[in-house]
Amino acid sequence: MRHLLARAAAVALFGGFVVSLALAFGAARAGAQTSVALPTPPPAASAATAADFDPEAATRAYLATVPPADKARSDAYFEGGYWLQLWGFLYGLGVAWILLGTGLSARLRDAVARVVPFGPVRTFLYVAGYLTLVTGLTFPLTIYQDFFREHAFGLSNQDFAGWFRDFAVGFGLSVFLLGILFAVLYGLFRRAPRTWWLWGTAVALVFLLVVAMIAPVYIAPLFNKYTPLPDSPLKAEILSMARANGIPADDVYQVDASKQSKRASANVSGLFHTLRITLNDNLLHRTSPEGIQSVMGHEMGHYVLNHVDESIPFFAIVIAAGFAFLRFAFDRVLARFGARWGVSGIADPAGLPLLAALLSIYFFALTPIANTFIRMNEAEADIFGINASRQPDGFAEVALKLGEYRKLDPGPVEEWLFFDHPSGRNRILMAMRWKREHLAELAAAGR
Repeated sequence: MRHLLARAAAVALFGGFVVSLALAFGAARAGAQTSVALPTPPPAASAATAADFDPEAATRAYLATVPPADKARSDAYFEGGYWLQLWGFLYGLGVAWILLGTGLSARLRDAVARVVPFGPVRTFLYVAGYLTLVTGLTFPLTIYQDFFREHAFGLSNQDFAGWFRDFAVGFGLSVFLLGILFAVLYGLFRRAPRTWWLWGTAVALVFLLVVAMIAPVYIAPLFNKYTPLPDSPLKAEILSMARANGIPADDVYQVDASKQSKRASANVSGLFHTLRITLNDNLLHRTSPEGIQSVMGHEMGHYVLNHVDESIPFFAIVIAAGFAFLRFAFDRVLARFGARWGVSGIADPAGLPLLAALLSIYFFALTPIANTFIRMNEAEADIFGINASRQPDGFAEVALKLGEYRKLDPGPVEEWLFFDHPSGRNRILMAMRWKREHLAELAAAGR
């Protein structure tokens, strides 16, 4: 659930204002079960007593099972993402400057105003035109990042036709939903010129929650097929774990994510009556039952530890601070360039590229703080998942699989800046520390 809130926040505010605005709901893209034998733990992970067991040595032994070429490829992929964040940020600022500096945004506003007299509809159509322009201008970076690069690193299963179909669906959703959002926001800009940032915070937060609630039922199925997991001992174990931890789930779903990607993942998504536990088919086909149980324990941890309740006020503060920054900065920039750009004020839709640029600066600077908040929640869910599943080696197995596209062993500053989950090394180390404290129990259970 916390994952989906984070995605919805990115839809509404983060990526939606810069390079990925036209792909706002692409993040909603998240079989028969195949049993995979749990790999034999490295020797350092197998000890008779706690005195003989060194979690650091066990962690190094697990990391050493990754072939050097695979590690180099994963590191290159993840480190390249650092630069893509920077280039995407600068690219987005450049697009905003083009739309404002050439007067293209003002001309689009005037063209819409000539044919549509009603304010909200006029704003909606301007946003649709704006998204179309942004999509076209950012398409070279988008197609490189989301299609060619994913194939170059062996992470995508999707041909261009399938990728473009998802791209087009995401674009259509962004036009519809963000058009409605901005029609409401610009109405507030006009009616509350001094307090719009407070009212805007409330509107954006409600939008975020509504998207989080409807996404599992109405948005995600536009990209993938969701079906109940067939009855099996694994499903019974997952539901038993859910009941034991007070989670009101009566089914487990699987999603055909393999049609797009090789990534293994799972999530607990939705709000209230749309709550849903979902495993993707890559996880089912490529991971042992023990590993799947550890992942499910982690996802249940988000629910039991009330991370969604923590996320809502956090995002409310982030949005309010962003709008406060926007109120401070927008008028100052406009005083210098507004006449040249043909933008009259915050209520003028032609100023949307400036609004997008300022918010992108704010969220870019906020990246380490947002990552830290999310990473802390993920670390809590990791510990909960180990305690719920009692599968430390299964958890280590999954951490290594996630290392196919996440750097396994970053430096501490690197992890603080760029990781919104604990690194693979720290996750395995946590599992091995837990294992040391429960060796007698695991031995009695034959694990």
